[in-house]
Amino acid sequence: MKKKFIKKESPVDNKNENENESLMFSFGAPEMANDFNNYEYNELFYNDADDYWEPPLDRLGLNKLTRLNAYHGAILMARRNMIAGRFLKGGMNVLKVQSLVHNLLEFGDVAILKIRDHFGRVVRLHPLPSAHIRKRKNGDYYLLERDDKKVSYKARDIIWVYQYDPLQQVYGTPDYLGCVQSALLSNDATTFRRRYFKNGLHMGFIFYASDPNLSKDDEDELKEKMSSSRGVGNFRSMFVNIPNGKEKGIQLIPVGDVATKDEFERIKNITAQEVLTGHRFPGELAAIMPNSGTRGDPVKFNYVYNQNEVIPACKLIKDSINEDEELPKSLKFEFNLENEE
Repeated sequence: MKKKFIKKESPVDNKNENENESLMFSFGAPEMANDFNNYEYNELFYNDADDYWEPPLDRLGLNKLTRLNAYHGAILMARRNMIAGRFLKGGMNVLKVQSLVHNLLEFGDVAILKIRDHFGRVVRLHPLPSAHIRKRKNGDYYLLERDDKKVSYKARDIIWVYQYDPLQQVYGTPDYLGCVQSALLSNDATTFRRRYFKNGLHMGFIFYASDPNLSKDDEDELKEKMSSSRGVGNFRSMFVNIPNGKEKGIQLIPVGDVATKDEFERIKNITAQEVLTGHRFPGELAAIMPNSGTRGDPVKFNYVYNQNEVIPACKLIKDSINEDEELPKSLKFEFNLENEE
């Protein structure tokens, strides 16, 4: 992009009038990062129109969260594999057990449907997607489908496994809510950084002009060019010619470059640690590189984590399912509850 700016003669009156005048303008409007506000805990209320309890947490929002941060989604998958990996036998295959555990960890509860034969006997179990399960006042359940359709299940046909919530006993609550804001901050930092690089590192700068030979028309044209130059590939070149101009009469001063790089690294490191803490997941099992020293023994950390987190989760699932009086012995769940170093 080339433009030759030629000094224009101006009347003396206009020159005296404008010689002490300062011109300031900005270019480039602020752009919103990913702004999700659907992770707040809401008061439980009954939807009379649809005849079910609304969950206190937006379940589609919780699902989006798993894709907004590398650590949060990966830790959920690791926790799922550790728990499902201890499954020995029961009324499901391994794939369905993984689905059961995934729903329980991500949403805090899971509904397990009892499949019956023609004689009404339970012959197998099937996990239903927690994102679309709703509970009713009479104890029955709805599975929400497309086009506002609902499939109803009797309370006797559902085994309900949940993580306890002290504020309400209708739905369960996931145990990672304390790290939600950290996961969102990490995503915002990454989104900001990607736009910074895609824009050619011109995320923000000051265009400083102090040359008295720059005419008002040239100032207006520069302002127009700057204000309209946005997006990938802009600001690659600009030619400005001011006859008898002063050295450094026009300067382009970048702002926030080095500081932004340092802040980005700090944000990513801190939010990663907070997400791990929110899941109570050891960094030694999450491929976290230590800042100094050597990595701890992953075998020992795995032993402690299995003892404190994985085995208790297996017991919760096992007891919740096996206490159902209709289940025959062949469908009852068994997990490997032994912990070996």
